[in-house]
Amino acid sequence: MTDTANVPMAIVRPGTVAPLLSFVAGYVDTVGFIALFGLFTAHVTGNFVLIGASFVHGADGGVIAKLLALPVFIVAVALTTAFVRHRERRQRRALTPVLWAQIVLLGGFVIAAVLAAPISAADAPGAVLAGLLGVAAMGVQNAASRLVFTTLSPTTVMTGNVTQVVIDSVDLLRGSTADTRASTQARIRKMWPPVLAFAIGAAAGAVLYALLGIACLLVPMLAIAVVSRIAQPAGATA
Repeated sequence: MTDTANVPMAIVRPGTVAPLLSFVAGYVDTVGFIALFGLFTAHVTGNFVLIGASFVHGADGGVIAKLLALPVFIVAVALTTAFVRHRERRQRRALTPVLWAQIVLLGGFVIAAVLAAPISAADAPGAVLAGLLGVAAMGVQNAASRLVFTTLSPTTVMTGNVTQVVIDSVDLLRGSTADTRASTQARIRKMWPPVLAFAIGAAAGAVLYALLGIACLLVPMLAIAVVSRIAQPAGATA
C-alpha cells in the first residue's frame, strides 16, 4: 500500500477555493462575535484577550463560552486529524466528508441559536451551545487547512498572510534577482486573494446578520458546499 500521508492533494481551482474558505472564516467569525457577545469562533485565542479585558473593565457574562472555546477547538482539530489520517491509511480522500462535517456543525450553530432565541445573555446554555458548535466548525476548517488543503495559503488566520505579502512587497520594491522575483510574485498572487476574501466575508457577515439574523449562516454553508463540489476532479474518491 502506498503511503499517502505526506502527499499533498491536488486541489482543483485553488484560486477559487482559498478565497471561498477565507470568506467563510471571516464571515462566521464576525457573525459569532456579533451574535454571541464577542465570541471568536475562528480566532479562538482572541477569546483569552477578551476574558482578560473583562477583568479590567468589569464586563459581565460571556466567560463560559470563551473559556470552553479552546478545549472544544482542540477536540475538533484532534478528531478531524484522526479522521483524515484514517482515510489516508485507506488511500481515500477526506476532503468531502470533512467539508460536510463543517456544514453540519454550522447547521447546528444555526439550530441552537434559533432554539435559544432571543439570546439575551452570553452565558445562557443555548448561547454557549451555539457558540461552541461554531467553534467546532471552524476547528474543522483550521485542521483541514493543514491536512487537506496543504497546497493553499492559510484560510482562517490572516495575520501570517498579511505579513508575508508585506515582506514580499518590500523585497520586490528593493529589487531582487530574476529567480527570486518570480517566486516572490507568485507568493503574493497566492496570498492576497484570501486576505481580501476574509475582509469581504467579515463585512458581509456583519451586514447580513443585521438583515437576516442567525439565518445568514446559510451563506457560508452554501460556500462550503460549493468548495466540496469544485475542489476535486470529477469522479475522484472523496
